Formats: sequence, structure tokens, C-alpha cells
Amino acid sequence: METRNIMIVGVGGQGSLLASKILGYLLLNEGFDVKVSEVHGMSQRGGSVVTYVRYGDRVYSPLVDEGEADVIVSFELLEAARWMKYLKSGGQIVTNTQQIDPMPVVMGVEEYPENLVEKMRDKGAKVDALDCLKLAEEAGNIKAVNIVLLGRLSHYFDFSKDAWMKALEANVPAKLLEINKQAFDLGYKAGDQ
Repeated sequence: METRNIMIVGVGGQGSLLASKILGYLLLNEGFDVKVSEVHGMSQRGGSVVTYVRYGDRVYSPLVDEGEADVIVSFELLEAARWMKYLKSGGQIVTNTQQIDPMPVVMGVEEYPENLVEKMRDKGAKVDALDCLKLAEEAGNIKAVNIVLLGRLSHYFDFSKDAWMKALEANVPAKLLEINKQAFDLGYKAGDQ
């Protein structure tokens, strides 16, 4: 199998590292060679965070260059737009519609861009946008946005739901497992609507 590239992007503290760990675990269990690379940036101050997940028969490098990502999973709308140049032609963006103001917006120097989903689609991207924060709240924990996104992402893979659940069980603390299973399920079912 040719190497496939996934980028998980967001803002520090949103759970992108756990999402990449779960995805990496799933891919390893499905028999792929997997490389995961994390770039934290200013993550502790709400800055941009990106994780690269590459998988295939044989993967030699953990990094993804511009124009190589098959899928971009974004925890925040502006981050999806910011990293779109890494998406390959025909690639897929799966994004949360949540908007977190970056520092220039907080300071009043700039405004948060409007109509980002439409702008990304106008540039040729396939965009699957979902209010993951609302679904995480429905599951009982607003911190489960990452797991809702994985549920949505699962529609772009041929892996069974059971395989995804095993990856969750192996990586999520037992006391949070049921809420995270509910969050995954809500993201999974949202893809059927």
C-alpha cells in the first residue's frame, strides 16, 4: 500500500495528541507501518499544534510536506484553513466548526475570518464540517471533542467500528472510557445524516 498522510491540527489543550495516539494504535493493529510526529509549538499558550500520522506498507519519514496530506483533521476552523496548503489535490478536511480566537483577534488587531468552510471549498477542498463541541457536550464532556472528531473521521476508513473501539479502550483511562465511547458514537452517527 502506498503511504497515506494524515495531519491532525488544532490549538494547544484540545486533545490532538491523544487523537493521534489512538489513530496510530488503530493503524498499527490493522497491520500498517506507522510513523507519528508531534509539533507542539506554543501549545501551552493556545498556539497551533500539528501532529503528522503516516501509514502504509513501509514508512520512512514521519513528516508531511505541503501538498501531501490525504486528510486534515482539524479541531478548530481557522486551523483547518491555516494548514490547507498541506492538503493534496482531492484530499479531505474533517473539521470541528468551533472557533477559538487567536491572539491577534483577542487583542482586537484582527477579526476572525468569516465563511471559512465556503472559502476552503472554493479553493477545491472537500470539507466535512461538524459542531463537535455540541456533540461532546451531549456525550457529557466538552473535552471529548477529539473523540467526536475521530468518530466522524472513521467514515473515511474501511476499519470496523470494533477496531476503533479497541483503540479507544487501549488509550483512554478507564474512568473516562464510557463518555469517550459515547462521544465517538455521536461523531460516528453524525456522518450518517
